[in-house]
Amino acid sequence: MISDDIQNLQKELPWLKLTLFTITVFFVGVAEFMLSSMLPPLANAFGTTVDKAALLISGYAFSYAISAPIIGYFSKKINRIKLLLISILLYSIDNSVIIFAPTLEWAIALRVFGGISSAIIIPVVFSLVSDLVASNRQAGAMGFVLVGMTSGIAFGPAMAGFLNDQVDWWAPFAFCSSGSLAIFFIATFILKKEYQHFNKDDQSANNRSVMSAIPHFPLLKIIFAKGAWNGIGVATFIIAGEVLRIRYGFSPTSTGMIVSLFGIGLGTGNITIGIVNRYLVKEEITVLVMAFITLLSVYLLIMAPLPLWGYFMGLVFLGYSLGSGAPVSTVLILKKANENNKTLSLSLAETMNNVFIFIFIPLSISLLTAGNNLTSFLILSMGALLGIAIFIKNLLLPEDNT
Repeated sequence: MISDDIQNLQKELPWLKLTLFTITVFFVGVAEFMLSSMLPPLANAFGTTVDKAALLISGYAFSYAISAPIIGYFSKKINRIKLLLISILLYSIDNSVIIFAPTLEWAIALRVFGGISSAIIIPVVFSLVSDLVASNRQAGAMGFVLVGMTSGIAFGPAMAGFLNDQVDWWAPFAFCSSGSLAIFFIATFILKKEYQHFNKDDQSANNRSVMSAIPHFPLLKIIFAKGAWNGIGVATFIIAGEVLRIRYGFSPTSTGMIVSLFGIGLGTGNITIGIVNRYLVKEEITVLVMAFITLLSVYLLIMAPLPLWGYFMGLVFLGYSLGSGAPVSTVLILKKANENNKTLSLSLAETMNNVFIFIFIPLSISLLTAGNNLTSFLILSMGALLGIAIFIKNLLLPEDNT
């Protein structure tokens, strides 16, 4: 049960806290996605190849995938405000220390550490939003917070490319470190009142059944479907920077600015999802439509012999499908989860997302570098097709969706 204090907080949207959460996930989005425009400079900095430098992305995704469900389970047994503050501080430290990494192996190890910190921040933030906001307003609140991630995705590659060209490869990491440190101090002040509220609520979770914390099979199917199509969409976005470099020979700054078109689509999806969802009636239909758009976008970006403007449109479409589908699929998961496993369920969704990123980014970049675009597309399309198949099954067999 949510405490009476938390229920009182749900009567109106806590805009200050939602804004804080939005800025927090902004820096996570910047640090995760800025590498899409930085692979060649990072390869040069560590004296390696682009495909090996891509392990900096995979290492982050792998650690996120492994640690997220573990952290998600224990997050209801630990004060989530305290857990969030510690993870933000650790995230800041990680981004500062990576600047001094002597080798690529050290840098990958530090990115692994950063992935663990992110595995705490993202699901805990969304779990706190679901507690602070009434259920009938959660989709809008989730969309508002996701604007932070959207902004990080939109400006991260361009910002990283600009700072790399004007300063050096380490400058974007310094930006993320200083910003996260500032958020840590601000959050410590803003969230101090909620500390005791969530402390009482989280302590009651220790008395709950372990089995009640395990998501049931229909929920696991939704988690897998979301992770599959969303993970492939994010992987395609990250790969898009390398595609631009191979096809057009753009610099990191130019690549970052062009890839930021993805963020425009993503933001548009976040803003318009309420209207789209009302028009399509069911959340399942909305997510299914967005998964189809994701599949089309992957084809446009990897295979279609389009002019440069067509490539731009592919990035916008890809961003729109993820910006619209992500908050709705998150609400779907929260609706099916119980009070004792919602954070774990969100963590598992993030895990599946990063599993697909971890597996397919290095493989796809290697194939693209070798000129094997068709195989790369077929591999990437599998994630979207898996998600589509599960969502269609849930629509056709609603009795299996309880």
